[in-house]
Amino acid sequence: MMQERPDPDELLARVERDNAKARRGRLKIFFGAAAGVGKTFAMLMAARERRNENLDVVVGLVETHGRKDTQAMLEGLEVLPGRKIEYKGTVLSEFDIDAAIKRRPAIILVDELAHTNAPGSRHPKRWQDIYELLDAGIDVYTALNVQHLESLNDDIGQISGIRVWETVPDTVFEDADEIELVDLPPDELLLRLKEGKIYLPQQAQEAIKHFFRKGNLIALRELALRHTANRVDAQMLDYRDGHAIRDVWQVNERILVCIGPSPLAERLVRAGKRLATSLRAEWIVAYVETPELQRMSAEKRDSVLRILRLAEQLGAETVTLSAPELSEAIIRFSRERNINKIVLGKPARRGWRRWLMGSVVDVLISHAHNINIYLLGSPHQEDRGDNASELSLFKRGSLPGLRQRIPSKTKKRYVGYIWAVGVTLLSTLVGHLVFGRLELANLVMVYLLGVVYIATRFGRGPSIVASVLGVGICDFLFVEPYYSFSVADSQFLITLLAMLVVGMVISNLTVNVRSQAKVAAHRERRAAVLYAMSKDLSGSQSVDAVVRTAVRHLNSEFSSRTVILFPNKQGRIVYPRQAPLTESLLGADLSVAQWVFDHNEMAGQGTNTLPGAAAIYFPFKDEDKVVGVLALLPVNLRRVFLPEQQKLLETFLRQIGQAIARIRLAEHARLTHSQIEAERLRNSLLSAISHDLRTPLATIIGSASALAEDQGQLQNQDKLDLSKAIVDEAERMSSLVNNILDMARLDAGVLELNKQWHPVEEVIGTVLTVAQKQLAGRQVQVYLPSGMPMIYADAVMIEQVLINLLENAVRYTPADTALEITVAASPQEVQISVSDRGPGIPAGQEERLFEKFYQTRHEAAQSGVGLGLAICRAIVEVHGGHIHAANRHGGGAEFSFVLPLDHPPPVPAE
Repeated sequence: MMQERPDPDELLARVERDNAKARRGRLKIFFGAAAGVGKTFAMLMAARERRNENLDVVVGLVETHGRKDTQAMLEGLEVLPGRKIEYKGTVLSEFDIDAAIKRRPAIILVDELAHTNAPGSRHPKRWQDIYELLDAGIDVYTALNVQHLESLNDDIGQISGIRVWETVPDTVFEDADEIELVDLPPDELLLRLKEGKIYLPQQAQEAIKHFFRKGNLIALRELALRHTANRVDAQMLDYRDGHAIRDVWQVNERILVCIGPSPLAERLVRAGKRLATSLRAEWIVAYVETPELQRMSAEKRDSVLRILRLAEQLGAETVTLSAPELSEAIIRFSRERNINKIVLGKPARRGWRRWLMGSVVDVLISHAHNINIYLLGSPHQEDRGDNASELSLFKRGSLPGLRQRIPSKTKKRYVGYIWAVGVTLLSTLVGHLVFGRLELANLVMVYLLGVVYIATRFGRGPSIVASVLGVGICDFLFVEPYYSFSVADSQFLITLLAMLVVGMVISNLTVNVRSQAKVAAHRERRAAVLYAMSKDLSGSQSVDAVVRTAVRHLNSEFSSRTVILFPNKQGRIVYPRQAPLTESLLGADLSVAQWVFDHNEMAGQGTNTLPGAAAIYFPFKDEDKVVGVLALLPVNLRRVFLPEQQKLLETFLRQIGQAIARIRLAEHARLTHSQIEAERLRNSLLSAISHDLRTPLATIIGSASALAEDQGQLQNQDKLDLSKAIVDEAERMSSLVNNILDMARLDAGVLELNKQWHPVEEVIGTVLTVAQKQLAGRQVQVYLPSGMPMIYADAVMIEQVLINLLENAVRYTPADTALEITVAASPQEVQISVSDRGPGIPAGQEERLFEKFYQTRHEAAQSGVGLGLAICRAIVEVHGGHIHAANRHGGGAEFSFVLPLDHPPPVPAE
């Protein structure tokens, strides 16, 4: 019955995961209930054992907290020096991730997984540093307390009365390759605390009064043991899956409750809850949708939906499986999840019907090896009473929100039977026309063709009618003696019997194939819907775009008006300010939405919370935090609350939350980058004011003071030199200030260009005249071919570019070397270059030279603030050109900028 061959897609996915793990380092977490249980000590002991095995073990960072036994374990181990970070007047020592990656040991120890790094570190959290080490292929040992798990933060705060701010996402704990529990009884831990082995005596007394109370330690210990057990159980399931183990292992109590459209379903769920509570076991409620059950009435489907929701309210995990056979799906799921107890109802079939048609219970007992089967039954009259009462619920509309009118299918069924009779008569007509020219077996094929058509169009019942009717008519009209149901030759009896059996088998198989094709089409459509929404959400660049995309897709899939609501700065749910779409829901109840946002629970129509609301309200999350509420006004509740539709809606909500999280993280990153740039600009300006502007000011003040305090002792030449010094330094300071102001104007985008046509030779001539003082007699060679086109630009700005380039060349080259200005042209652009024979540009810094406030290490005694080349690039880019720098052959540097020739210059009239 069961197909034991592994799924090739699952095998391929596992191979890919194993390959990814092989390239990645392994993470081992030493896990404990509280500080002081010995996690760091156990980690160091394991590291020493690995070192004794000749593995390269390095201590990246270990917090000993002054414990002598822990400090003794560090002896003989290589310890990487920490990275010093100054923060608010204090020097902090942090883990140096760059040194660790450069050292690249086999195993590195990094203590305190939940630690928050100091501002200015590469990553805000230490677990992110550890992930980078793992990606580099380095194995990591680390330590973690249970109170630092993100999912337990609120629960532990309620238990201990203390909020833990440093947390780790649960996915980090779940992704660990190995978890080692370091456990210590509460009494022994309190004794260690009193002896000063965890904190200093004064701190220990405060800890005993607050966090380290015995009740807290017992609760934390239970949480640590449970999480470790869950982690071991997950590893066990992964191992079974990886090794294709199908037998159930009796290692953990896990209960599966199987329900269907039966009056016994509710009792099964309640019995499963009692059994799970008594065994403290995980329990799952499963509904298997077979092709036969897919054709059941809407009332029964609603009853299954109600039972599934009841199971969720009682704390069960609910799943909906699809398979041709109930027993096959149950056994496969039980083996995948290592379920050792199955709860289901007693078989309804009894006597010859059970012997002939079989029973799911009998199949499970025969094939579900090592699984305990629990059967729940009830008297026959109680079944009928439950059934009647349950149907009456639907008739009265007692189930909230499910008062939908369901169209009758009786007419459709009658149409199928009418078609079955009509197609059989048509087959008879065809058989009559060819009778005498074809054998009886060929006539049988005509009737079977009609049966296949009826099964494909109208299902099992009409196809069976067509089979029986076809056999009877064929026997009556085409088998001797004619016009009689008796058979003269026994071989015709076999033919007719085979015709009947084959017709029924064909009809059954055709119906099953049709049902499976319908399920496959539904799944394909669901995958296409998810892909389309994911694609559109990935292209959304703002929260408004995400909302509009989500509303459009939700309306298309659920035929419902929707609106996505977000809280304001005060945490109150408000309507969006943007103009609504035609698919948007107007007039949602904000009080219900606020309750959903505050309690992170679904509410509204069809639920047990505020069922009088017109719409249904769903919370959606950004990771673990509720960020908004989806209000949906359904046209038909079944479109929302059917299990497959509910899972689709949950997937939609997860995608919406992830898209919003992505956009908000991107906005936060942009804001952080702007703040970093602003801080860098502020520091650079302070540096410029403290050094580059203070130096000329000091010279001016000194020279002016000497002139002011002169009592006739200075010669005329000295006075002239002091005056020239004052003028030179004032001009230099003016140039620095002008550069800063020009850069600010360019960054702000307020610069307006006065673009006109100018000959290149006039621009260069003006530059050489203006910069004559800065060139200080330096030889400048100009290479300007004849017939150069004019440039369409702001001459003052382009002259500023050339002046800055010449000043830069003068500052960084020897005084006895010549400078060169070269002009070249093509039909599309003009290139102007300034070259020198100085020391050249350091390798790898050709592009960084044009960054604001960047200066090379080859600085003169009096340099600028590093804005000259940045201004050049900004001016050239405003003109639509580009600028670059490179080293020349034979030594020296060359700075070239290109200006486009968008259209030819005007031709003057004669």
